[in-house]
Amino acid sequence: MTRVRTSGLAAASVGLLLALSACGGANEAEAGGSEEIRLWLAGSDTPQELRDYLVETFEAEHEGMSLVIEEQDWSGLVPRLQTALSSESQTPDVVEIGNTQSPTFTHAGAFSDISDLVDELGGDDLLEGFVEAGTVDGDVYAVPYYSGARAVFYRKDLFQQAGVEVPTTLAEFGDAAVALQQANPTGKPNFSGFWLPGQDWYNGIAWIYSNGGNLAEQDGDAWVGALSSPEAQEGLQQVQELFANATSAPRDADSAEPWVPFNNGEAAMFSAPTWARWSIDLPECNQGVDPDDESEAAQAALAEQQACNEERTGIFPLPGPTAGEPATVFAGGSNIAIPAMSGNQEAARDLLRIIFSEEYQTMLAENGLIPGNSEYADALGDDVYAQAALAAALDAQLTPPAEKWADVEAARILEDFFQEVASGADLAEASARADQLITDTLA
Repeated sequence: MTRVRTSGLAAASVGLLLALSACGGANEAEAGGSEEIRLWLAGSDTPQELRDYLVETFEAEHEGMSLVIEEQDWSGLVPRLQTALSSESQTPDVVEIGNTQSPTFTHAGAFSDISDLVDELGGDDLLEGFVEAGTVDGDVYAVPYYSGARAVFYRKDLFQQAGVEVPTTLAEFGDAAVALQQANPTGKPNFSGFWLPGQDWYNGIAWIYSNGGNLAEQDGDAWVGALSSPEAQEGLQQVQELFANATSAPRDADSAEPWVPFNNGEAAMFSAPTWARWSIDLPECNQGVDPDDESEAAQAALAEQQACNEERTGIFPLPGPTAGEPATVFAGGSNIAIPAMSGNQEAARDLLRIIFSEEYQTMLAENGLIPGNSEYADALGDDVYAQAALAAALDAQLTPPAEKWADVEAARILEDFFQEVASGADLAEASARADQLITDTLA
């Protein structure tokens, strides 16, 4: 998720520093560590209610110790981690990291081995792909925090005005997006049937995955780009048709905040993790509540506002090539780990136990996040959002678990490639160039 390049030298340096200093961190932990433990959370997806629960529960179980939660922006997270994880004085004690970044830091030796905790934290019920991203040579260093598979939000009224039904196959989805684009029920300039910015590879790769392709594949001990495979090319052809006929989104923009044009009546559909429901704010539903107003009247107005938004909005999992099966979408979400340089190893392990407790995992699910322990996914509920999230997650797929995958993202290879696709580039030529860049970066 980062956009800052991680060099191989930097990763190697982190590993070397950790190796040289590992004994000192362990000794400090055995002596009791500090009176404060620090948890880094990435972004704002963890609600305040859950943060409060962690602080209160941890401090109740550890007299004399305090838990400090520090939020880190996703943007630029990798270089901040590179600096912090190699320093005993700067490192957090527990850290959230993007699932696509996890292999790079895990292979670099940045995290402590928690293999002996895995069964206690959930064992085989932990999200498998996320565990794989945090595993090296059979040892587990990072475990899944939450997942958020993407689903499609749509305006019911615009579908009705355009005479479009909810699609049941990937081909029907493309047809529906084109029909909505042509109908333009809102009459807004640059209306999009489906909001798909040119650099939005997070959503675009669903067509590659659903047609049996991948971004990279392992060839012996090496990883090589796989965008030129027949399966990937079939999916990319479908994506290019969407770019040409179903969206007016900017070619040089990414996947950030797709609900904004949706709220403005500039798009009939967008794809995002299902917690995006809380960002939908249609003008006809907005009650004008002051964000700082915590009165009962304000809360009642907000509840009415949310009900209005959800009455006018529908959601469905992106359908796959065959009716009745969801598409293979990208599984967003995070892993969580204990930095090897932390001097509070035992307290950090206790915090992981709290995070993977039934209470906290249930709270994650109740807030629309697919919990790291799938045993508690039922707490998502049975409304349309929960059903869409679970259906989308059934076959969701992560990026390749290559050691240097974070470098591919940092170099923005996929953003640049999809922007080429969106601009009408020859698919075979653009794919060959991107494959070579991916292969070189992963070497």
